[in-house]
Amino acid sequence: MPRHESRILQDYRYYLRMERRLSPNTVAAYSRDVAELLAALDLEPRAVRSDDIARYLADRGKELSKRSQARLLSSLRSFFDWLILEGERKDNPCDRIDAPKLGRYLPAVLSVEEVGAILDSVDTARGGWTAFRDRAILEILYGCGLRVSEACGLLISQVYLAEGFVRVVGKGDKERLVPLGGVAAEAFKQYLDARPQAAEPAFDDVAFLNKNGRPLSRVAIFNLVKKQALLAGVRKEISPHTFRHSFATHLIENGADLRAVQEMLGHESILTTEIYTHIDTATWQAAILQHHPRK
Repeated sequence: MPRHESRILQDYRYYLRMERRLSPNTVAAYSRDVAELLAALDLEPRAVRSDDIARYLADRGKELSKRSQARLLSSLRSFFDWLILEGERKDNPCDRIDAPKLGRYLPAVLSVEEVGAILDSVDTARGGWTAFRDRAILEILYGCGLRVSEACGLLISQVYLAEGFVRVVGKGDKERLVPLGGVAAEAFKQYLDARPQAAEPAFDDVAFLNKNGRPLSRVAIFNLVKKQALLAGVRKEISPHTFRHSFATHLIENGADLRAVQEMLGHESILTTEIYTHIDTATWQAAILQHHPRK
């Protein structure tokens, strides 16, 4: 990549990180999308036209789902918007390109019984300290609705066992308080009692450690969820995010207020939260008829 393009990407990453305050994963994804575009077109960013973007997206569309295409277009649009702010361009070549039409995306949700089976599949009697860790991770993913990145970054000092809540640092370093139920709190306490010493003083406060005494990775938690689902006989295609989705769904089904769920999930818009609350029609009908003045 030419030196000037490398500098532009460095400045763009700085903008995303410091001004937009996006998460490291989002910054990396946006930067990668832009770098791949510039490498494929072999053009200066100021010279890219709408036709160039359209051809690039058409080529990438052969290997990407519609949702991935929409995310890619969003990344590129953000980059060219930034160039306009910097005075490098007067227009955004993505503005004339329509994003692919997406249906309403509803990821897999676990039943209460399936969640229980996965949690119970962790053998704390014979699995050593890592079994207590795995049980605590699953309990907190489901009990608090954490993102996998939030679970990886969780600190012991952010878990208030006596008070019954967790202080979560989410996207954009925004903090929120999430109630911690008794079962999850007990699982976390048992893990702390079994937790070995961290490999370095810098990791002393990190909640979840790997066998080397270092912070547990996102991939490790993904593998944990897959393994325990298999052991529990759950054949759905799930990920750590499935526990977050199930957390929200089960709360709504049991009468929790949508705004309260929004706060616990850390969503800026309640419209985002509604994706997680796909209550069946019969439940909605019963709730409406019960409270309607003309019932």
